[in-house]
Amino acid sequence: MKRRTFVAGLAGALTCPIALRAQQGERTRLIAVLMGFPEVDPQGHSFVLAMRQKLESLGWVENRNVRIEYRWAGGDPDKTRALAKELIGLAPSVIVTSTNQVTETVRRETATIPIVFASLGDPVGSGLVASLARPGGNVTGFPAFVEDMGGKWLEFMREIAPRVERVAFIFHPDVAPHRGLLRAAQSAASSMSISLLAYPVHDRSEITAAITSFASGGDGGLVAAGHAVTYSNRDLIISLATSHRLPTVFPEPIWAESGGLLSYGTDQAELFRGAASYVDLILKGANPAELPVQMPTKFNLVINLKTARAIGLTVPPTLLSRADEVIE
Repeated sequence: MKRRTFVAGLAGALTCPIALRAQQGERTRLIAVLMGFPEVDPQGHSFVLAMRQKLESLGWVENRNVRIEYRWAGGDPDKTRALAKELIGLAPSVIVTSTNQVTETVRRETATIPIVFASLGDPVGSGLVASLARPGGNVTGFPAFVEDMGGKWLEFMREIAPRVERVAFIFHPDVAPHRGLLRAAQSAASSMSISLLAYPVHDRSEITAAITSFASGGDGGLVAAGHAVTYSNRDLIISLATSHRLPTVFPEPIWAESGGLLSYGTDQAELFRGAASYVDLILKGANPAELPVQMPTKFNLVINLKTARAIGLTVPPTLLSRADEVIE
């Protein structure tokens, strides 16, 4: 009897750690998400949905084995810092970010919690990673653009609106990739005999002043680089440009879908699905320092014919034939 008791006790002792490990394996993990978009922006929610659906396909189901805390900064630097501190205080397993502003802010607040970004530019030049192949710290992810896209935007402006002689370039001066995009745009403008006017903006009032001032000159077009500030004021930028009948070129499909004339850039939903794949690896033990930054390889051209008609512009058939999507 004593021997049976001893064997049963020994078996229990041996199986107990296994049971505990099983319970630990099923514990709920916390994912923090800090978006540069305003909370009311449906596009930002569509990107979060794409990420969540990808996580579910990888076995991470919200309210079952993961909990996701969402915050929306809306391009406000002070709000971004406060939300970053709040989320870090929750001790998440990983933080997902969007835009340079948000990612750089979170990185300043923590050097230990893994950060996976989706949709920003020049992570090396911004100091977020040591190199694309080996990020080397707690940050990795999926950038939205490469520097020479600034020149491509000018090329598309010339194609879709050949009479344009002046182009306003709206950008955030404190962000390294925007300065690179501006240099590329300036180089392209010079070769095409286009006068490029740079308009650094930090907020809604500066955006309004920049576009209103530029539009008074005539024969103009508008390009805006993607940033938390420009994204959160996307409707304002498009509305002002349309009211002044300015041809526009923007960085991602969501701009054309929101009423911009033309967009050339990455599918951001795909970037967030990529971020979900890295979150999966990190939750399974991967080191973000060893997960290479995945530069974009596919770019979509989207043309909004409704907007073209509204500003009295005829889109060349040769350009329409190359579009990945045409919005009627």
